[in-house]
Parts: sequence; structure tokens; C-alpha cells
Amino acid sequence: MKIGIYGQFYHSESEMYIQLILDSLQHKDVEVVIEEKFLDIIDRNQHISDSFSKLSTFTELDSSYDLFFSIGGDGTLLKAITFVRDMGIPIVGINTGRLGFLATLQKEKISEGLNQIINGQYTVSERSLISLETDPPVDEFTPMNFALNEVAINRRNTTSMIRVDTYVNDNYLTSYWSDGLIVATPTGSTGYSLSCGGPVIDPNAKNLVLTPIAPHNLNARPFVIPEDSKITLKVSGREPTYLVSLDSRIGTLTNETTMNLQLAPFRIKLVQLTADSFIDTLRQKLLWGEDKRN
Repeated sequence: MKIGIYGQFYHSESEMYIQLILDSLQHKDVEVVIEEKFLDIIDRNQHISDSFSKLSTFTELDSSYDLFFSIGGDGTLLKAITFVRDMGIPIVGINTGRLGFLATLQKEKISEGLNQIINGQYTVSERSLISLETDPPVDEFTPMNFALNEVAINRRNTTSMIRVDTYVNDNYLTSYWSDGLIVATPTGSTGYSLSCGGPVIDPNAKNLVLTPIAPHNLNARPFVIPEDSKITLKVSGREPTYLVSLDSRIGTLTNETTMNLQLAPFRIKLVQLTADSFIDTLRQKLLWGEDKRN
């Protein structure tokens, strides 16, 4: 078994968990490859065995990898998908942060969970992505023009609202007068969209959701549509430019740029322990089912 490991940050609270992960893997019959920049960060804080290989970047990922470990929070995992892309390598999210909606393993159960994963005691949850095409093209989103969580349009450098003319399957829907608009996948429904009043959507649902950000037209509400819908957006406002983010990647677009969003032609595979479920995650992370009367 060949495993790639990626992380973005290192902090004192995560040290013991990183060491636990690496020590556990060294005692397994696996080949471990650590992304070079992450290994350099770790080496400045602790000693790592020389038995681990190095890669300068993960552009060298190929079909020989069986699993890809993302160590950190949800933001790290969202960055990890830009390395895996359409290669179909299952991702194991190991949460050493706070919330970790996308994580396979929480930091308190790393040893037990790693044993299960190495022994094949897991399932794979396939997650849809959104792709973005712009007219004219935008360099920041080429070629990685996809998002696992959401594509978000936001105003910039002004307190004035923007207008987002929105079409679904070439049919005019509405113009959102707002701070912006979020187009989220079911995976992203528990992220930015949720904080703006959007619904929670099961990852197996074949939908997308349009969620306005602080709409000024008060009749605007989140709208759930089929995942195979084509969404066309055009923004205008007092400022000549606005921001568009694909998960953690941000670009600047000019007014009247046409954005076409649709389902990406591939899916991301997230590893899920056999005993876990999305319902369990919701209950734990959102504290559902707890009796607050005591």
C-alpha cells in the first residue's frame, strides 16, 4: 500500500497527533510519501525518520497511490483535492483542528481509525464538485476550475451591494441584490452556505443550492436545484470588479463577465469509517439531539 501525506500548517497542539500518525504508519506494511514542504515544516519542530520519501510537489501523484492523507482541518482537505483532482485516489481527512466536517478521523481516535483504514474497514463516499467557466477566461481558475464545497461571489472594497443576474438552464431566475451569492454542493451545504441560512443537504443527494449572502431583496431565499442544472451568472455594481472563490482559491472578475457553472465531470472520493455516517457527523458537530433543558 502506498500513501501520500499532505498538510499546510504545523502548530504545537497538532504535534502529538502528527507524530502519532507517522509512528503508526511506520509500523504498517505501507510506503509513505510526505509532501516536501510539509515535511520541511515538521522537520523544523521534530525529528522524522529518514525512511519517509520526499516529493517536491504532488503533481507527481499517479495511480500507484492507494490513499491520500490530509492532515489538518477542512481547509487543508479542500486544498488536497487540487492535488488529487480527477485521479480517483481516496482521501483520508485527519482532523487536527476544531470542527472538521469533512474529516474521516478525529484527533481523539487516530490510532483506532488508522488500523481500520489500513485493514480496509472503510467505505468511500463519492462527492460531486462544481466547475466554473468564464467569458472572458480568468487565469486564476485555469486549469483548476472546480470546487468541492462552493463557488462564492462576493462584493469587494465597498459597502454597496452587488447585483447577481441568475439563470438556471438558460431560464431567468432572479437578480439577487446582495453582498453576494453562494453556489454550493451537498458537501458544501454545511460550510459557508449554512452560515448564510442555507439548508443542510445529505452528500448522497443529487442537488446544488443557491444561497444569497445578506440579500437586500428580502423575498430572496435559498433555492435547491438538480445537480445537472446549468447556472449562468452575471454581476454588476458600483465597483468595476468583484471576488469569486472556488473553495479556498480566489480570483478577481470584472463586471459583466459571464460565469457558467455546472457539475464537474469527476467526483472526489472521501474515506468514511464503516461505523460512521453523515447523520452521526451532524449530530456531533451541530450538537443535534442534545437536551438543553438541564
